[in-house]
Amino acid sequence: MLYKPGKIPMIDELKGILEKKSLTHAIIFVGGVGYKLKMSINGLESLPSNGKDVHVLTYLHVREDILDLYGFIDPVERNTFSLLISISGIGPKLALTILSGIEPGQLKDKVINGDVAALTSVPGVGSKTAKRIIIELKEKFIKSDDDSSLGFNEEKNPNTPLYNDVVNALVSLGYKQNYAKKACSELDKKGEMGGEIEVVIKKALKILMS
Repeated sequence: MLYKPGKIPMIDELKGILEKKSLTHAIIFVGGVGYKLKMSINGLESLPSNGKDVHVLTYLHVREDILDLYGFIDPVERNTFSLLISISGIGPKLALTILSGIEPGQLKDKVINGDVAALTSVPGVGSKTAKRIIIELKEKFIKSDDDSSLGFNEEKNPNTPLYNDVVNALVSLGYKQNYAKKACSELDKKGEMGGEIEVVIKKALKILMS
């Protein structure tokens, strides 16, 4: 898919009316527009009944011709989702399946304890994937002070059109969103988040490939 600056908006959260929910997704109306959000079973069960006000955090997955919006009940669930998809071989679909089978706090305990059996009890998670999750996340979870962060420190990112466009461009090139944001935040701290978007993208790519 050819990336066009400004065509893919960053959607960080939604506040609206819950139209309906199923076993895999929910539809929330915001300003007359219905947004379909894929959510974990635990997240869906936490939503109010249809017709009620609802507030969810989101993650927009962009890849080739795919635009999927994922919803989360709180920062902990979204941060855990971001950690999972940062692991090679784990995409948004599998990450959501894991969160449907194990709540974030429980996942942290299982990973720290090296509980491969508990992780492989989740459909789609084999022994190799379970061990990879433990290797990648154990140290981060141990270093986290409480369950509110789960080892994922979400930085205060500049919410500017250029920043969002560069992040989307990097994601469309195949980079994980959290890595793309980190590279762009680093450029912003250096005062280099400005000018032509092509130049900024090249600078971000240098950081990602270093």
